[in-house]
Amino acid sequence: MKPHPRAEAERWLAQARSDLGFAEVGRDAGYHAQACFMCQQAAEKACKAVHYLGGARFVLGHSVVELLAPLFARHAQLAGLVDAARQLDQYYVPTRYPNGLPGGVPADVFTRGQAEEAVALARRFVEAAGALVAAA
Repeated sequence: MKPHPRAEAERWLAQARSDLGFAEVGRDAGYHAQACFMCQQAAEKACKAVHYLGGARFVLGHSVVELLAPLFARHAQLAGLVDAARQLDQYYVPTRYPNGLPGGVPADVFTRGQAEEAVALARRFVEAAGALVAAA
């Protein structure tokens, strides 16, 4: 049985909020690479929540940019998140794998400033998705 679109959207939004909360903990504890990655995850799941809200059955993919673009047709206000999506997508691989960087390890490369910016960007996605789900 297919879940109700709003119920499925709420599930994905709840996880996006949890990922964002964990990113904040990581940022504050000095785990900046991990915080940046969790921000990418929060934005990804927020986008997926909006897809499910629209009745999608399966939403595949991890690129925030690619998940965001099809949503503009129904939610033009999300177009303002494109630059944020591009920034957050840069945190998908290099924050986790040493071979995703030219040298060093993610734990030593990413900064608090990057983590703070990533949290702010991810919060925009979570809040935008939350507003759409609440209005449905």
